[in-house]
Amino acid sequence: MILSLYRLFGVIGAPVISLYLNRRKSRGKEDLARFNERLGIAEIKRPEGALVWLHGASVGESISLLALIEKMTIEQPNVNYLLTTGTVTSAAMMAERLPKNVIHQYVPVDRPVYVERFFDHWKPDLVLWSESDFWPNLIREPARRGTPLVLINGRISPKSYAGWKRFPGFAKSLVRGFSMCLAQTETDAARLRDLGAQHVNYVGNLKFAVKPLPADAGALNEVRSQLADRGRWFCASTHPGEEEIIWQVHQGLAPQHSDLITIIAPRHPDRGDAIARSLRAMGARVGRRSKGDPITGDTEVYLADTMGEMGLFFRTCPLVFMGKSLVDKGGQNPLEAASLNCTILHGPHMWNFQEIVDQLNVLGGSCPIEKEDDLKAALSGFLSSPETAHAIAEKAKAYVRSEAGVLDAVYGELKPYLDQLGSGEAKP
Repeated sequence: MILSLYRLFGVIGAPVISLYLNRRKSRGKEDLARFNERLGIAEIKRPEGALVWLHGASVGESISLLALIEKMTIEQPNVNYLLTTGTVTSAAMMAERLPKNVIHQYVPVDRPVYVERFFDHWKPDLVLWSESDFWPNLIREPARRGTPLVLINGRISPKSYAGWKRFPGFAKSLVRGFSMCLAQTETDAARLRDLGAQHVNYVGNLKFAVKPLPADAGALNEVRSQLADRGRWFCASTHPGEEEIIWQVHQGLAPQHSDLITIIAPRHPDRGDAIARSLRAMGARVGRRSKGDPITGDTEVYLADTMGEMGLFFRTCPLVFMGKSLVDKGGQNPLEAASLNCTILHGPHMWNFQEIVDQLNVLGGSCPIEKEDDLKAALSGFLSSPETAHAIAEKAKAYVRSEAGVLDAVYGELKPYLDQLGSGEAKP
């Protein structure tokens, strides 16, 4: 019933959908030069032969797919690969990091006519769907056409799980569309089974297979030179409500650590103007990377409001606070920082990565804090005793290395599908 109503709205709700998309355009959330892709219209010809379509909603999901894509292109060179994402930022990042022979497109809006147009053009032979971006028409269309659909690195957050449980029939009709589900964690696997998914397995989290984030060598040398030997900490992927707390922590630390500089990278760089205004109103001397401001001796807060430079700041700042964790938003991925030998601090709200942080905490590979005073005390200790911080970072890096086999495990589950495509045989 719910699915039928949803599909009906996709047909008769065209004016509302157009209004929504126009609003996204006006806010810079759509790529105007490639907007037709969101309507299922492709400017690129479909290559001859078998084609695997992978989908990752945004930056995090698409980055998690990169190692798998690279392995598939090496192991199955006769197969073509298409990756879709839904955001401008993820498209820009994939343009830099995707293998040259992989096509990128924006995912079509989940309206029947757009979805059917997309499938009519690309005719994928296998669909690999990442994490939890469950769009009903896009998920049901492969089954309607007899195309295998596999969920990889599947994730069902506590909030999503509670929401799906309110509509069990609808949830079951969606997850039953997957030929196989590979979950991120045992908890995610249990939730998928409870919602009605079949052939569910847990072989590990692909986020462990992500290569260390890159950094431009010239920019890295420049930032290191400007920072010199100043005490510093990096606040990665912050969200509204956190930057003001971070500045208060900085002020509390400054009397004992007079050369301290706080570097903040907001999760959404377009918030740079608002963050700078707010911090300056509180008395902070702020420099902005997006404006080309250098880091000087007077800079107290350096706002890294650019895209694609997280690897640079993980390399220049040994102390990293994971954003989205002081506010109840679920946290950010700590593995990227861990792989670059950073000491990780995080707030109490890390439920998007709960099993990872639980294991890190058991191993002594991270520093959980509850509130502002805890963060200030922990940072003060690490700034005064770098060897203590380094020991924590080493444990986190060892944990990441211990899970490196996940890529082979995931590929092993997909290999029967890929082998048949590469040989030109029928779909499994």
